Amino acid sequence: MTRPEISVAPARRSDVVEIALMSRDLIEHGLRWSWTPSRVAASVRSSNTIVVVARVADRIAGFGIMRYGDDEAHLDLLGVGQDYRREGLGRRLVEWLEKPALVAGISAVFLEVRGTNHGAQAFYERLGYRPLVRIARYYQGRESAVRMGRELGCWGQPDSDVWSSLTEVLRPTRPPGAVALELVARAVNRS
Repeated sequence: MTRPEISVAPARRSDVVEIALMSRDLIEHGLRWSWTPSRVAASVRSSNTIVVVARVADRIAGFGIMRYGDDEAHLDLLGVGQDYRREGLGRRLVEWLEKPALVAGISAVFLEVRGTNHGAQAFYERLGYRPLVRIARYYQGRESAVRMGRELGCWGQPDSDVWSSLTEVLRPTRPPGAVALELVARAVNRS
């Protein structure tokens, strides 16, 4: 029996509750529910965020939420229902969300994943993301995270100079903008 076709498109306001429930059940298990319907709705309304869903008939099979800045994007959430895993749906969602960043000239995407979620870390590594730093007690002061990143337009091995600089510079205690300023300073000093 063949599966019904899966379409990927921007989320609708009517998807907010289902996305939030999937986040609670698939991603936030063991933590306080933080991606509530109101928080997901705020992302749907935000001008610098895209919320995308993979839909099978009238059911959501997976979703992703990405925020876009001037120079970098951040994958806030990615979830794929148990019945649709290992079929390339997660990859489709990430690629769909990366395309606007690439078109906008954004050079890198970052994300955090639970330190104990080795399956998710391996998934992102297959997509070209690299671990940058481990962040203790990132999730509600209880669980560590691994921050990962990827240069856009680079599916193979990232430029080792850029990523080694990111690994050194990207620390959770730095104020916003400090990373970009330090990377620019390092690039100028190398020229």
